[in-house]
Amino acid sequence: MIKSELIQIIAQENPHLYQRDVERIINTIFGEIGDALSRGDRVELRGFGAFSIKHRPARTGRNPRTGEPVFVAAKSVPFFKTGKELRERLNQDGPAKT
Repeated sequence: MIKSELIQIIAQENPHLYQRDVERIINTIFGEIGDALSRGDRVELRGFGAFSIKHRPARTGRNPRTGEPVFVAAKSVPFFKTGKELRERLNQDGPAKT
């Protein structure tokens, strides 16, 4: 699902809201999550999961084509850990259908 599909579904389920208002709400939520993560805060959505930042130290990598050593700078990456309710919901029916 992409953001525009999420906006459309929420707008359909809430006919009293204009689609532009739903879009503004979704953008605000995602913006606040991004802002919190950029400050180094953890964002927890009960029953869904938690977003946090993991710090990866600088290291020496290898260019896969040439095998030449390459410096890889330290960086921070977003990390998502599923909540217990979501994990149980995903695993209640057995393996995912493809």
